[in-house]
Amino acid sequence: MFSGMMFIFAPLVVGYLFTLSNTAITQTINRATSYLIYVILSLMGLSLAALDNLGQNLQTIVQYTAVFFLCLGGANLLFLPLVDRWLPLQTEAAKSKLPLSSMALESVKLIVVVGGGLLVGILLPIDLSWVDTASEWILFILLFFIGIQLRNSGLTLGQILLNKHGMIIASVIIFTSMLGGLLAAWILDIGVFHGLAMASGFGWYSLAGILMGDAFGPVFGGASFLIELLRELVALVMIPMLIRTRPCTAIGYAGATAMDFTLPVIQTTGGVRCVPIAIVSGFILSLLVPVLMLFFVSLAN
Repeated sequence: MFSGMMFIFAPLVVGYLFTLSNTAITQTINRATSYLIYVILSLMGLSLAALDNLGQNLQTIVQYTAVFFLCLGGANLLFLPLVDRWLPLQTEAAKSKLPLSSMALESVKLIVVVGGGLLVGILLPIDLSWVDTASEWILFILLFFIGIQLRNSGLTLGQILLNKHGMIIASVIIFTSMLGGLLAAWILDIGVFHGLAMASGFGWYSLAGILMGDAFGPVFGGASFLIELLRELVALVMIPMLIRTRPCTAIGYAGATAMDFTLPVIQTTGGVRCVPIAIVSGFILSLLVPVLMLFFVSLAN
C-alpha cells in the first residue's frame, strides 16, 4: 500500500540529506525549482486538454474548488481566532505600503502557464500520450530540489520546537484542514482519503496541484492548484486587515506561504515579532505538505 508513496517520497528524503554551503549552487537550485514548476504546470494544462468531455471536467474542477475552498477556509477561520485569544501576540504598526498587485502577479503567471498548456493541447493536433510520464519524472527531480531547499532553509529543529506560537498555529491549520477536507468529501461524495489528501496542500499550490494531478488525475490536480492559489490570494488581502487585531489568524491562514510569498506582507504590516512565528509555522506546513498528501494518496489507492 505504501510502495507508491515511498517511490515518490524518496527524492524528497534524498534531497533533504544534502547540506549546501555554496551560495551559487543554492541559487541555481532555487532557479531550477522555479523553472521546473512552470514546466510541470504547463504539462498539467496539456493533461487537461487530453481529457475526454473537457467541458464537463472543467465544471467538476470548479465545483471541487469552490467546495474545498469554502470548507477548508471556513474551518481554519473558525478555530484560528481561539489562538489569538489564548496566546495574544503584540504586533507593530505598519510602516509602509506593500505592492500587493505585483505580488499577486506571480500567482497570475502560474494560472497563465496552466491555461497556456491547456490551449496548446486543444488547438494543436499533437500526441499527448507522453505527458503523464514526463510529468512523473520532472516531479521526481522537483521533489529532490525541494528536499534540498527545506534542509538549507536556515531553521534548526530546536528553533522549530521552541517557537510555541508557530507550532500551535501550524497544528491548528492541520487539524482544521482535515476537518474541512472530511466535510468537503462528504458534500462531494468522494473518498475520505481523497478529501484528506486535497486538504493537505496548506497553500502550496504548485506542489499540491502537481502531487494531486499525478496521483488522481488532472481534475483533482487542477482543483487542488486553484484551491491553494485562492488561499494565497485571499491571504494577501486578509493579512493587512487582520494582523493588528488577530495576528495568529492572519499568519495561520497564509499557511505554508507564511515563510516565503506572504512573509513580506506579514513583516511589513505586523512587524518583526511576527517574522519568526510566520517562518516556523510556514516551514512546518511546507514540510508536511508532501508527507501528508502522499500518505493519504497511498491510503486512497
